[in-house]
Amino acid sequence: MNIVWEFIKDFWYLWLLLIVVGALDLFMPKIKGSFGEKSVALMLSSLDGTKYKVINNIMLQVGNKTTQIDHLVISNYGVFVIETKNYKGLISGDEFDDYWKQTIYKRKEKLYNPIRQNYGHIQVLKELLHDIPDINYISIVAFTTNLDDLKVTAKTDVVYTKHLPKTIKKYNIETLSDEVKERIYKKLISLNIDSKDNRKAHVAAINRNIAEKHTKTSHDICPRCGRKLVVRNGKYGQFKGCSNFPNCRYTVK
Repeated sequence: MNIVWEFIKDFWYLWLLLIVVGALDLFMPKIKGSFGEKSVALMLSSLDGTKYKVINNIMLQVGNKTTQIDHLVISNYGVFVIETKNYKGLISGDEFDDYWKQTIYKRKEKLYNPIRQNYGHIQVLKELLHDIPDINYISIVAFTTNLDDLKVTAKTDVVYTKHLPKTIKKYNIETLSDEVKERIYKKLISLNIDSKDNRKAHVAAINRNIAEKHTKTSHDICPRCGRKLVVRNGKYGQFKGCSNFPNCRYTVK
């Protein structure tokens, strides 16, 4: 026992190093995500302040549900709803897929289609801003440059974060007056939930939804409509799809 204690005392710095490495490994994804969002916020701050008003990391509530939006740009050209992602490897997918693929070497992972995620954000904004007509909502998904490649087929803008300002500026037809733009900005700022407890509850709700969806699909139950998932033959091989097709187009690849 004394030998072990002497070893621990003599090599305490190794144990400290192991603890630090373990902590970094645990918190690095969150650190990278936070850094990525802050770098995007910095890019967006370079936009012309007379035409664009930026809100970063906003949380909104409709009924008993909350939604968190990475970045909003309220402009004379419409409301840009921006979802940022920090991934490595190759990202591939289609506009209407439920999930996209992340490939790192030979390992493949699934990520929920961020275009669908952003669509949900836009529906919340439409509900909260229903008293302001004719708002043009523009969805943008932005990936950090950690990626090896981005192979996504979509009409929605899916770009690298470094191309965000250029992507936003390509929309150059004014659809909102300065007065309406300011009204939208002030209303969203007033609705922003900045309580830490509310944000924790929001993350917990997302994790529960993901777990419930996984449980249903693993039991061949469609998470959208509750009908049975059946095996189908497609152009690229077999896949599982909802038996309620074409009323429900949910698929699992």
